[in-house]
Amino acid sequence: MNAMKNRVQLIGRLGQNPEVRNLNSGRMVAQFSLATSETYKNSAGEKVQDTQWHQVIAWGKLAEISQNLLAKGQEVVVEGKLTYRTYEDKNGIKRYVTEIIANELMLIGEKKKENSVVAEEEAAYDELPF
Repeated sequence: MNAMKNRVQLIGRLGQNPEVRNLNSGRMVAQFSLATSETYKNSAGEKVQDTQWHQVIAWGKLAEISQNLLAKGQEVVVEGKLTYRTYEDKNGIKRYVTEIIANELMLIGEKKKENSVVAEEEAAYDELPF
């Protein structure tokens, strides 16, 4: 039953390209926002869309995968655990942060194009006579 504690699974769209950093320790970390939306009718019968934003952190190999395959607007499944932390901002105000530490990522849509060089190489390959 330990595997069922503190487990979250979300399906949503990336709000930005992953921000990836290499730490002094050599570990790689990626951070991105994920939007989840649901639609319902309110008491007046009007259709309402509610969007929630979630901060996702991916470490190590998942950070590398995030950097190479994820892009803004892409739909993805994230499985991980909820974490909470606090910090003081530059004005001395205590801030609270809720994040999801990713254990698994699964792409639902198409993966992003690596860069324009890859697109040019694919175009040149398409022109080959075989």
